[in-house]
Amino acid sequence: MGGFEMSKLLGLMRRLGSDAALADEYARDPDSVLQRAGLAEEERKAMAERDYAAVKRLTGLEDGKFATNHTIKLYE
Repeated sequence: MGGFEMSKLLGLMRRLGSDAALADEYARDPDSVLQRAGLAEEERKAMAERDYAAVKRLTGLEDGKFATNHTIKLYE
């Protein structure tokens, strides 16, 4: 084995940045999305409170590694 396993929180953050439907659902009902993602209570709380320092600590990401905090959407 020995492979890298992405945290559930980091995986959710990446999905929120790439899946417009999930991002829209998160905007309407973040608690439901966070619960369904299977995050630990500390991770859910950090996301719900938009606690950047806690999210950074929980994901292991460094400053500047958050590419955006907005989803870019294509409109026709």
